[in-house]
Amino acid sequence: MSDSMASTGAKSEPKIDAKPDGGIITAAVLVIGDEILSGRTKDKNIGYIAEYLTGIGIDLKEVRVVPDEEPEIVAAVNALRARYTYLFTTGGIGPTHDDITADCVAKAFGLPLQYHPRAVEIMQARVALTGGVMNEARMRMTRVPAGGKLVLNKISGAPGFRIGNVIVMAGIPSVMQAMLDYVTPQLKTGARMLSETIRADSREGDIGTELGEIARQHPDVVIGSYPFQDENNTANTNVVVRSRDAQKLAAAKAAVEAMLVRVKAELAKA
Repeated sequence: MSDSMASTGAKSEPKIDAKPDGGIITAAVLVIGDEILSGRTKDKNIGYIAEYLTGIGIDLKEVRVVPDEEPEIVAAVNALRARYTYLFTTGGIGPTHDDITADCVAKAFGLPLQYHPRAVEIMQARVALTGGVMNEARMRMTRVPAGGKLVLNKISGAPGFRIGNVIVMAGIPSVMQAMLDYVTPQLKTGARMLSETIRADSREGDIGTELGEIARQHPDVVIGSYPFQDENNTANTNVVVRSRDAQKLAAAKAAVEAMLVRVKAELAKA
């Protein structure tokens, strides 16, 4: 089950030791948990992961949410790991019977699930420090598909793991964030997406046609419009331009700004 109901904790900055590899690196996120789908737990990880990956040069392309059901998890893992450079999963690696993510990832790879010696040592040390016994439930959290590498965290002790291009993380936001920090230096990263936001001070409908023409003229720049109510309770729009090329980004931004001047002048005459 997903355990993302806990506090998000402080947001951490990505820790990158290597230079970007260039090119486009893609990822998907698989959120696992009946309680996410039922609405009892509100996911707090997707937005964080999306912003984090964008910041390090990895494009998040897809997010799926699946229940705590083996066929659904196995099918999603196999589909997403084949489609993208990386697959990040959250939830379902705790100590209870319905925490089946490790089992499902092992099945997806056709690998046996084993107690990882280092994970056992970590959990034993954690139990000795916090009290309790190293029972069967806690031993469940030391299971890793054969050949998998641990993804450590400084919050709870219980590790996630990585096998192939699949990174399996906890659902608790603070623990997931620590795991993401840990694994980031091991990942390939691409050229970072640059972004500029232009406040239009116009309604979306007033600039939609012209914005579409600019998008056609600048095919290497992603242009989006996002309506909002401003401080005067007036319909307004933010235009966001995104590109990996700084010069192309600047050219598109200039085109949007010039268009906004023209549109406002035309509306003033009307």
